[in-house]
Amino acid sequence: GPVAQNVKAEGAKTRDEFADLANSKTIPDQKTATGQNLTHYHSMFYRLLSWKNPRATGIAFASTVAFIFAARYLNLIRYIFKTSYLVLGATATAEIAGQLTIGRGLTSQFRPRQYFTIPKASLERLTDDFEQLINFFVIESQRIVFAENVYVTVAAFFASLISYFLIKWVPLWGLGLIATHIAFLGPLIYIKNKDVIDAQLEKGYTIANQQAQQVKGLANQHAGNAMKTVQGYTQQATAKAQETVNQYRGRSTSPEVKKQTLPSVPKHEPIAESSSEEEDEDEPVAQAAK
Repeated sequence: GPVAQNVKAEGAKTRDEFADLANSKTIPDQKTATGQNLTHYHSMFYRLLSWKNPRATGIAFASTVAFIFAARYLNLIRYIFKTSYLVLGATATAEIAGQLTIGRGLTSQFRPRQYFTIPKASLERLTDDFEQLINFFVIESQRIVFAENVYVTVAAFFASLISYFLIKWVPLWGLGLIATHIAFLGPLIYIKNKDVIDAQLEKGYTIANQQAQQVKGLANQHAGNAMKTVQGYTQQATAKAQETVNQYRGRSTSPEVKKQTLPSVPKHEPIAESSSEEEDEDEPVAQAAK
């Protein structure tokens, strides 16, 4: 009927989208800032999260959410051990019961002629895929840390900051659920509202650039004023220092010794004044006696 045809058509489209997603695992032409090649998981995750294959992306999103809830509410490890002991107990019981009843074990009758092995080529492909997956996370973490795309670095900063506060109240599986919704639904919201979001981002960038220019102008103005003030203080200090040095030099100079006129040494012996005075005294006495 028509329902079966629709289901068959949707199944075919889903298989085609998964095949296209698998074929997208090619190394992109874009290189890192250091000139290194990216991994083929960059192409695959970009195609997965960009919703270019909506059925495949939707199934991957639903499967991730289901796995998180299963890990939270189902004790998967316990169920794995339970399945293991049931299977091993059934095979051992069948083998022993067969040997006791019909002389040969029942389990051994289903043993294949050759055990299954993984081909070397498959192991090499698996190892290569695992190595590419590990390098995807290693390269992306370094690109974020070293700000190859500053917007991605800022987004990672806010995500880490919000997670730091949320971890106090939200359990780890809750953070994983939130991160899954953001990783899958964030690009879808951007794709559906690309023009509006780009316009708002451009407006915000313009405003931020204007504010940065104003801050830069004010900083240059204050720096110029401060430089002039420092130069003025420096000139004043230099002038005072020069004046002090000149004054110090003036005081330290020895004054010239004035030459005093000394009396000349007499060349002849001086006449005794006492004898002349006695003669002068005797002369009036003699005149009085006469």
